[in-house]
Amino acid sequence: MQEVNRLALPAIIAGIAEPVIALIDTAFIGHISTEALGGIGIGSSLFLLFIWVLTQTKTAISAIVSRHYGAGTLDSIRGLIPQAMVFVLVLGILVYALADIFSVQLLELYSAQGEVLHQSDIYFSIRCIGFPIVLCTFIIFGIFRGLQNTSWAMMISLSAALLNALLDYLLIFGIDGLIPAMGIAGAAWASLIAQIYMLIAALFMLRSKTPFKLKRLERLHPEFKNLLGMSSGFIIRTLALNLTFFMANRFATGYGSAALAAHTIAMNIWLFSAYFIDGYANAGNALSGRLLGKGDTQELYRIGMKLMRLSILIGAMLSLVYLSLYPFMATFFTDDPEVLTLFASFFWIVILAQPLNAIAFSLDGVFKGLGNAPYLMYTLLAATFLGFLPLLYLTDYLGWELKGIWAGFILFMAVRGSSLWYKFRLLYRPSHSA
Repeated sequence: MQEVNRLALPAIIAGIAEPVIALIDTAFIGHISTEALGGIGIGSSLFLLFIWVLTQTKTAISAIVSRHYGAGTLDSIRGLIPQAMVFVLVLGILVYALADIFSVQLLELYSAQGEVLHQSDIYFSIRCIGFPIVLCTFIIFGIFRGLQNTSWAMMISLSAALLNALLDYLLIFGIDGLIPAMGIAGAAWASLIAQIYMLIAALFMLRSKTPFKLKRLERLHPEFKNLLGMSSGFIIRTLALNLTFFMANRFATGYGSAALAAHTIAMNIWLFSAYFIDGYANAGNALSGRLLGKGDTQELYRIGMKLMRLSILIGAMLSLVYLSLYPFMATFFTDDPEVLTLFASFFWIVILAQPLNAIAFSLDGVFKGLGNAPYLMYTLLAATFLGFLPLLYLTDYLGWELKGIWAGFILFMAVRGSSLWYKFRLLYRPSHSA
């Protein structure tokens, strides 16, 4: 238990840094205008869609490093690290170039138009400069996790979140005579500067604290093919995940700017919860790979079930906190009466979902550490195409609007959690492990 907490608690703090940044951005921008709030919701959703898809190399490198760490063969993968870094750097630059050219067309896919489209384009066009920066940072964080260390990522992420909050205030609202008020562009620049800081700090830690160096490239490492294979499975899985977020935002946009603003607030709270619960999932990611490398499947099962129970407890605690804050939670982000009324009408669904989410998130982390990309991919595809999307279209037809979107998320998480729980018990219960 001590080892689990050693990995999980720093991972929680590191994990919530990004959603805290998004919540701060949302809180500041929400008091400028409803259109700006909708714009940052769509712009950040598109940015995160790219990030979540592209950073799956982090999960793959973490699984490889943790497995070799458990087997005591880290020296054999020294040459893999610089090759992985060059790969994600080139990928990030290519994606940035394409995203910048087609930013308006991509944002229009969310049904954004008028001032909301203008605001989201300003935000996204600046944030997407950070694609290669974020990809390189995250792959280094994956290396740290594989080495059974989540504290370094925590320190970097926490200090970056504080820097971003300070820059948010200075750049969004400005200082008379010194810094012009930049509005939503200021929020984007604040996040980009914080990301540059994170990469510099991560590179320093990689060089000074780990056995891996960014030396000259050698011939292609034997594990590079495995890295690409796992990454591909994780990317397909994440594309399915992001399709749910994309469709949710698209439908919310179609219900009006006030509905989009209310949905944006709820989504940022949902993501904060996900990253918070994901701390123990990250511990499972690191530990499961190491235990697999050692061949200790009995301990793997015990740790996996303990992590799931702890995550459910955290999810229940979050539900209680949100329930106590229900009457005035949205007022932190906006004072628009219509947005507040819409938010209050469906936020109870977000509250009910938290313990259910915990099952999926905790076992998802374990399966990532095991490198079982195919099963995670099939689970997400089923949850998206057999769960979320059919219910989304049905509830839209019935006129449930925002309630229908969030009911879809409940079903989505239920399919994920139940599938992972069944498979984990089937494979690793002591009576089935040998």
